[in-house]
Amino acid sequence: MPGGGVAVTASGMEGGKKSSIVGILMASFAAFGTFSSSPFLDVQSPNDVPFSGGILFGYDTGVISGIKEMNFWLKTFGYESPAGSGTYTISTANESLIVSILSLGTFFGALFAAPMADTLGRRMGIVAANLVFCAGVAMQTAATAVPLFVAGRVFAGLGVGMVSCLVPMYQAEASPKWIRGAVVSCYQWAITIGLLLAACVNQGTKDRNDYGSYRIPIAIQFAWAGILSAGMLYLPESPRYLVKRHRDADAARALGRLMSVPPDHQDVQMELEDVKANLRMEEEVGQSSYVDCFKMGPNKILFRTLTGIFLQAWQQLTGINFIFYYGTTFFKNSGISNPFLITIATNVVNVCMTIPAFWAVDHVGRRRLLLIGAAGMLVCEYLVAIIGVTISVSNQAGQKVLVAFVCIYIAFFASTWGPIAWVVTSEIYPLAIRAKAMSMSTASNWLWNFGIGYATPYIVNPEYGNLGPKVFFVWGSTCVGCLVFTYFCIPETKGLSLEQIDILYQNTTPVKSVAYRDQLIAHNVHAADEDAIARVTTEVRMAEKGEKGEAHNEEKV
Repeated sequence: MPGGGVAVTASGMEGGKKSSIVGILMASFAAFGTFSSSPFLDVQSPNDVPFSGGILFGYDTGVISGIKEMNFWLKTFGYESPAGSGTYTISTANESLIVSILSLGTFFGALFAAPMADTLGRRMGIVAANLVFCAGVAMQTAATAVPLFVAGRVFAGLGVGMVSCLVPMYQAEASPKWIRGAVVSCYQWAITIGLLLAACVNQGTKDRNDYGSYRIPIAIQFAWAGILSAGMLYLPESPRYLVKRHRDADAARALGRLMSVPPDHQDVQMELEDVKANLRMEEEVGQSSYVDCFKMGPNKILFRTLTGIFLQAWQQLTGINFIFYYGTTFFKNSGISNPFLITIATNVVNVCMTIPAFWAVDHVGRRRLLLIGAAGMLVCEYLVAIIGVTISVSNQAGQKVLVAFVCIYIAFFASTWGPIAWVVTSEIYPLAIRAKAMSMSTASNWLWNFGIGYATPYIVNPEYGNLGPKVFFVWGSTCVGCLVFTYFCIPETKGLSLEQIDILYQNTTPVKSVAYRDQLIAHNVHAADEDAIARVTTEVRMAEKGEKGEAHNEEKV
């Protein structure tokens, strides 16, 4: 390659030695919404790094947890209770509405993301989503009454919903397969950083006795939207989107730019042939409508669509957003003297424990990590529930143990289900329906987010369900469902190109996916090579039959 740089292709093919430094740079810059010209890449042209809108997503999710406990915000949007006491509160109905309405907006925003991604493109769709988000932030910043604040939350939700679908889609389509899991995991890491930043800003403004107490944390979100939009104007369009639009020359240029090689380089042309071969096969089977997302056939489209929808639902049902939406209130009710500081501590754990996932997702694997995470979370949540119901709020030692197990639970989530749910849903769909299927899986995440956010005050507040820590018995039980779902429905896809994942789904099941994936990698099978696909499939099935035959003979003996 000219200049002697290292070329790492989007399919994992290499023009030279694969550099771990490049992968680390890609993953790091992805988290912060920036881009890089790196001396480790082709020296003649910058290598553009896919990046994340996760900080925007995480900050907006986290800021409301602290704002709704600020005295001045309660005085502005709530009422004095009891009268003459100088203490202000907000009704459970308004609390549920304000917290959860964002998620209702994100549900529709995620669905709107599909037509935006297929018409404006992945890149400009993200820019458009930021404009909608900024309109919502402006409304919330200006609000002094509940109606306008709620309207702002709806518009901000529409923007966040679109971004939460479009950014992982763009990352998955533009990343090399050997580091794709880490790059998309950075989306979740950026979410955790956003949550932490929100907790820190809330801590800094909570004691102000003026409108700045809540307007400053809300208005800061303009910065995240601006950084994300400016960065997207620099980056190339997704080459797979361009192939889908039959703009092959533009796709070659975009892919060449991502690989730091000329558009006519053999690696670029081989990658494009794989993408086009897969797209031709998909177009022969059907078009790319929402109906096609639910068709049964050799591609297992229905199974893949439902897998993504249910995976995102199970992620929410782990109970993680109970901590980040209502954590401040929960710790306050549990007798913690400074719940704002504990909220910061839980966010620090969330940020730090997402980092191991960057390495683990592409080495340990998606499937195994999801199984480990579900098992770890269910143990911690049952322990939190048991401790919570057996100690009093005045038992400081017991409360510290409760906080410790909450932090361990967050650590399991942050290193497994947090990032990997986004990784899996960004890579399991074929190109023809990827935007629509991803929009539905993301909408599922937000629908459950809305339901949990709206129902939780009624479940845990003293005047209603008054479950308190007992709610963790519910979350622990749902993690049992996460474990069972992963075993039967999530295949191992680490190290495979998006086109190889299509091959895997067509020829094996999630339970047997590890052996088939190993053969795809060992034989370097490409979508355009039908003979190689048939040969690998035959070898794997013969090996499976051989193992069954040996087991049967042993039983006879």
